[in-house]
Amino acid sequence: MRACAHEVPWLDARTPWTSSRHMRTTVRLNDALLRQAKQEAERRGETVTALIEKGLRLVLAGPQSPARRRRVSLPVSSASGGLLPGVDLDDSARLLDRLEGRE
Repeated sequence: MRACAHEVPWLDARTPWTSSRHMRTTVRLNDALLRQAKQEAERRGETVTALIEKGLRLVLAGPQSPARRRRVSLPVSSASGGLLPGVDLDDSARLLDRLEGRE
C-alpha cells in the first residue's frame, strides 16, 4: 500500500526523490590543496566535506561582484637607447648574474 503525501508529513512536492538532503558529487582538487584541507579538517575535528561546505558558504555570502578598483595611470618612459650591450632578455640566469653584480 502506498502512502499519500498528506499521510507522510515529510513528503511533499518540495522533497527530492531521495530521502537525503545531500547531493554526492566529484570535485577535482589540486593534490597539495587537498592535503592541506585534510590536515585543516583534522585539526578542526571535522570532515573535509564540512570544510568545503564552510568555504563555499563564505564565498557565496560575500559580495556578488568584485569591488571595482580605481584605474591607475602608469607612467610611460621617454628614454631611448634600448638594452645595454651583452644583455639578453631570454637568458634569465645571465640577467640574474648581472643584477647581482657577478658579471
